[in-house]
Amino acid sequence: MFPQFGATAESLSKASTAVFRIGTDAHLYDDPDDVNIAPLLESKFDSEKTEALKRLLALIAQGFDVSNFFPQVVKNVASQSLEVKKLVYLYLLHYAEKRPNEALLSINCFQKDLGDTNPLVRAWALRAMAGIRLHVIAPLVLVAVGKCARDPSVYVRKCAANALPKLHDLRMEEHTSAIEEIVGMLLNDNSPGVVGAAASAFASVCPNNFSLIGRNYKKLCEILPDVEEWGQIILIGILLRYVIASYGLVKESIMFSLYGKDDNLEVDEQDFILKEDTGYTSEKTLSELANMILQCYIEGPDEYLSRSSSANMVPPKLDVSQFTSCSNDIVKILLKCTSPLLWSNNSAVVLAAAGVHWIMASKGDLKRIVKPLLFLMRSSYASRYVVLCNIQVFVKAMPSLFAPHYEDFFVCSSDSYQIKALKLEILSSVAVESSVSFILKEFQDYIRDPDRKFAADTVAAIGLCAQKLPKMATTCVEGLLTLIRQEYFCGEIRSMDGEDGVLIQAIISIKSIIKLDPPSYEKVIIQLVRSLDAIKIPSARAMIIWLVGEYCSLGEIIPRMVSTVLKYLARCFTSEALETKLQILNTTAKVLICNTGEDISTLQKVWSYVIELAECDMNYDVRDRSRFLKKLFSCNVDSQNHVEEQNSESQKRDQSYVFAECIFGRQTTAVTVPTEPINDRFYLPGSLSQLVFHAAPGYEPLPKPCSLPYIDFDQNDGTANSDSDEDGDPSTSGSVDEGSASDYSSEQSVTASSEADGSDEIDSGNEGNNNVDPLIQISDTGNVSEEQNGGVHSRFGDLMSTKSLESWLDEPAKSSKENETNQSRARRSSARITIGNIRSRIKPKYYTLLDPANGNGLKVNYSFSTETSSVSSHLVSLEVFFENCSSEAMSDIVLIDESSNRSSDPSTNQTPSTTENTMKIHTENPAMVSMEDIPSLEPGQTENRTLLVRFHHHLLPLKLALFCNDTKFPVKLKPDIGYFVKPLPISIEAFRDKESHLPGMFEYIRSCTFTDHLVELNKGSNSLTEDKFLVICEALALKMMSNANLSLVSVDMPVASNLDDASGLCLRFSSEILSNSMPCLITVTVEGKCSDPLTVSVKVNCEETVFGLNFLNRVVNFLAEPSVTRS
Repeated sequence: MFPQFGATAESLSKASTAVFRIGTDAHLYDDPDDVNIAPLLESKFDSEKTEALKRLLALIAQGFDVSNFFPQVVKNVASQSLEVKKLVYLYLLHYAEKRPNEALLSINCFQKDLGDTNPLVRAWALRAMAGIRLHVIAPLVLVAVGKCARDPSVYVRKCAANALPKLHDLRMEEHTSAIEEIVGMLLNDNSPGVVGAAASAFASVCPNNFSLIGRNYKKLCEILPDVEEWGQIILIGILLRYVIASYGLVKESIMFSLYGKDDNLEVDEQDFILKEDTGYTSEKTLSELANMILQCYIEGPDEYLSRSSSANMVPPKLDVSQFTSCSNDIVKILLKCTSPLLWSNNSAVVLAAAGVHWIMASKGDLKRIVKPLLFLMRSSYASRYVVLCNIQVFVKAMPSLFAPHYEDFFVCSSDSYQIKALKLEILSSVAVESSVSFILKEFQDYIRDPDRKFAADTVAAIGLCAQKLPKMATTCVEGLLTLIRQEYFCGEIRSMDGEDGVLIQAIISIKSIIKLDPPSYEKVIIQLVRSLDAIKIPSARAMIIWLVGEYCSLGEIIPRMVSTVLKYLARCFTSEALETKLQILNTTAKVLICNTGEDISTLQKVWSYVIELAECDMNYDVRDRSRFLKKLFSCNVDSQNHVEEQNSESQKRDQSYVFAECIFGRQTTAVTVPTEPINDRFYLPGSLSQLVFHAAPGYEPLPKPCSLPYIDFDQNDGTANSDSDEDGDPSTSGSVDEGSASDYSSEQSVTASSEADGSDEIDSGNEGNNNVDPLIQISDTGNVSEEQNGGVHSRFGDLMSTKSLESWLDEPAKSSKENETNQSRARRSSARITIGNIRSRIKPKYYTLLDPANGNGLKVNYSFSTETSSVSSHLVSLEVFFENCSSEAMSDIVLIDESSNRSSDPSTNQTPSTTENTMKIHTENPAMVSMEDIPSLEPGQTENRTLLVRFHHHLLPLKLALFCNDTKFPVKLKPDIGYFVKPLPISIEAFRDKESHLPGMFEYIRSCTFTDHLVELNKGSNSLTEDKFLVICEALALKMMSNANLSLVSVDMPVASNLDDASGLCLRFSSEILSNSMPCLITVTVEGKCSDPLTVSVKVNCEETVFGLNFLNRVVNFLAEPSVTRS
């Protein structure tokens, strides 16, 4: 092409590709091994950082592991560029679970971003924190979600709602009430986007807490049409469940118009039976089907079918109290708000709205769902199949609903087989006398379809139409007989794929029609028998042979031709298929039982001949069947040859005849309704379970009618919304109660002991005379709650400026209503006591660094010391104990940092150099102060050394190397976060002042069970004079100070008449972090009886969020551990 210009097809294709790549980021995918990413991440320019981060995300999209860049990426989390920050958040979300320790280092930056003036930054920060999915920061994320749930930005509140299911997945049982409170707050939002996300959170977090829906029911119904489409689907289901659980089901609905007649239901007779539906099937069948659909909706198909199959089935009764009327305002609001959604652009929304009307609407209003559902059949194939599956259920219960629109269900050539099968079943259900002729003409075209499986289904549909409309049965039978007589099925073309199924299905349909009125179809049976020689398909021959045996005594012609038919079958027995042979044996037995005419001798000869052939057959089933029949009929045949035998033989013959009649019973009477039991599985309309016919994950049936206690939510709505109604600013829509989301942050913030002026200062170093009685001070704590919660409710009207927004973000969280309820139960008076000489009773805990089995006889233990290092505040002090458990002396024992420059080859006789093990201050490498060597250690001798180490992180172990006799033993020194703090002796006033500056996001609470005091109480000899409160205080203080380096600030005991109730007992401890001297305050509150296990609530106030959360977990863990008693 254009060779004079040097252009080829390949070059033009490359040029075209290059042109299309201009202005895009396609070049990011070109070089996966680009080595310039790391320098770009360290660049001073945001554009270069953006380019590097885009390359990393492109590599992630291609499946490459780029987690080695995690430290460099985390450094950029504090960037001021929005684009850089967004890309960093995306990277962190992808690798947070693989690198949890490094991800925790960025939490402080997320907290700062939560206070940014840009709502996008706040939303990104919250989404990143919630996406990390680490249980250790879950309480912190919960606090952030509660704050963002009251954010003036709609986008931030929506992100808060989307973060709630992620928190719920972490199994935070202790914060369930706080999460549900935030859900309730977001459900009361004025923004449709927030309400949709809140509905999704409600369905995931607390789907059965309908009290949250009741308070906002009318508002949710009004805002439903404006919610996003997928939020509408969830919200419709929630509202439907709430109405059923609160007010019951509607008695005018189709679900109960066909429900079994019950004297308890005061409804008119016309409500039981739809007159227009009586022509489809019997009243009993419709009632049974509607009852089954109802019970499946409420209790689930599996439970219903298992209960129905039991012999002592007792169906649940529904009384008048479980019904309501369509005139109920609550039901009318629900139907009114869902009616516009029937014409939604989203097929799932239409199905959800149709499901509400199907269950709750009256029969007259139910017709409004027909045209929207039929309109959906013009959409995609997938949507068409889903809609037809739901219409199929509607048609089974109320055929007249779609009967006028039968033409909409005619099959198109482009339909898939699944859609064709559903349409055939629907057509056979909606057929009436006025439309059945048109439907049967349509079926004639379907039979000629190249898809023979679909043609066989059409034949089955013809049989169903004949059963439901007996007047058309004769016409249907004639058409089916014509189909069978065609040479197309009986001649040479019989081998065509699928033809067997069509012929078999035609005979099955005829057989089902004959059952309805056998005497009327005697000639039909004769025609089938005459065509037996032409039909070669085993299954078809077996069914015709069954008809011969079943109706062998019907009319006058069939009994005379039975013997001839049996002779023909006996002659063809050896060449027949298995199922045909078995049916020949059964038919011969049936004829032998009922025939007493002139041909009895001929029949007996045929019987004997067939039995002999069957006994020599190659198939064991045929042989077994022949032996069974021969034994069963031996007495009967013999008795017919010897009528004059004894009475005992006659009785034996009678018994044999009875058994044979029971086994080979015949049907000669008409069957008015199909005898097949209804075992279908019905699930809620629009659900995935309705498509797959089993309970899909997450499927829940409808709640029990009127299972929710009645609550007058109208009064609550008036009081809860009074504040928001006064302020017309839409930004206040996210808040029902300004402090409602801070339950987790301010829980137990008001302790049971208030502070009186002039209280004594208490510190952990107070080790006076142990025999001195405790100093008791009575203080009134009644006004503490009012002092801490007396702030004026802030309004969002002043949040237009940056300063107002910053002040709102820094506003302390207020106590929730739940806390106020809990605090009201607390003791209003308390006694402050002093526990003397508690520190002298502390016993150190020892940990194994090296056991003798792995250390060639050297045993090394260590314990954390409460002493503070004078070298550096970053160092943790330990006592290390070396013991020689072997029988030989040891020499040159030293413990060094593994990363130090020392040869680890035991063959070299160099002495470990202590000068090279100087203190390493680099922040990325742990270090330790050089330890004094132990020149020698004799057998049984013990030496101890003080070790000062600096851990890189309070969760990461320190790798050390222990040398003994020139042999290296790698060991790990595990940190204990309880000794990363040092005591902070302060007064109770100073404690409260520091605690007031660390509220909300710097406050973390967990609960546990404490049982150590029970050991001491059980050992007490005189329980009447023993101070149980003092025993509990000492046990708690001893447990706390034995596992952490703390200072005891105060102990407040409740003053009450019940001496066995320890509720309100409060202990306060103070400390500061070694690395940065930030205060870390601990408050322990007790609930329960002294003689029982106590519920202990631990609250930690710390500005270092990650440290505070880990420290709280450590405290809760050792408090919950039972104490080890030593004899």
